Amino acid sequence: MANTTGMKYGGRKKGTPNFVTKDIREAFQKLIEDNLPQLEKDLASLEPKERLKMIVDLSAYVIPKLKATEIALGESRVINIKPIQWVD
Repeated sequence: MANTTGMKYGGRKKGTPNFVTKDIREAFQKLIEDNLPQLEKDLASLEPKERLKMIVDLSAYVIPKLKATEIALGESRVINIKPIQWVD
């Protein structure tokens, strides 16, 4: 029988953390922390262009992605700022 009341029954309550996701994030963070020296060696072995691309790609997991922004500096002057896109 379908719930047609519009009320939520069962499941997680609003604001309750998802423990599976939390556990996976913590395990992944530990994996990265435990392998930092190896990760640094691997990055150092790459060509400069590949190293830069890898650092930019990994930064997406640490730094939030930026959206295009428009700044109005008066009646006729507008600056459009767009995030940098990686091009191969």
